Amino acid sequence: MATSAVREAQRPEISLPELRPFEDRGLEPDGDYDGVRFEGLDLSGTDGGGATFLDVGMYRCALDEARLERLRVIDSVLEGVWGVGTRLAGAELRDVELRDARLGGIQMHGARLNRVLVRGGKIDYLNLRQARLRDVTFEGCVLNEPDFGGASLERVAFRDCVLRRAELNQVRLKDVDLRGVTELDLATGVDRLAGATISPGQLLELAPAFAAQIGVRVEP
Repeated sequence: MATSAVREAQRPEISLPELRPFEDRGLEPDGDYDGVRFEGLDLSGTDGGGATFLDVGMYRCALDEARLERLRVIDSVLEGVWGVGTRLAGAELRDVELRDARLGGIQMHGARLNRVLVRGGKIDYLNLRQARLRDVTFEGCVLNEPDFGGASLERVAFRDCVLRRAELNQVRLKDVDLRGVTELDLATGVDRLAGATISPGQLLELAPAFAAQIGVRVEP
């Protein structure tokens, strides 16, 4: 019987207008930022909760402990940003490219990601619990100990990525392509892989975990 092909994730199509430089000291809660260029800024600890970024370019900015809960980012590019403990709970990212980011301990639980490309970089301890990801591509990046607990992933692809100690507890997957993961290491949730596509080699690597899940002992 023929099997259906994996539905590919749609990628964002972004064409930024000419951007004006950001000249304030920091972000404001519920602020509107349209056509703004943030470059080489230290936005650590800033409070931009509930703000909206539309047609924004953010380049080489520090986001340590930035409070960005419920941030809306639309038709925007973030490149070379870094930070630890950035708070993005409940954020919405739509038609966004995140390039070469260096982030750690990012709080994105309950976030919504739609047509997002994460290219290059390294993200440690990414919290996406209860988040909704649709048409998201992770490409050429390293994800250390990401937590997808209770999240919903639809049309999500991993291309040439490292996925290390991933938490998939109670995750819901549909048309998720894991074949491009070069290092696939699951801390939890091997029983939640229904809706994902893996390669034959990955199946062999995961065989001990599958056997343990159903109570099979494998002995020489």
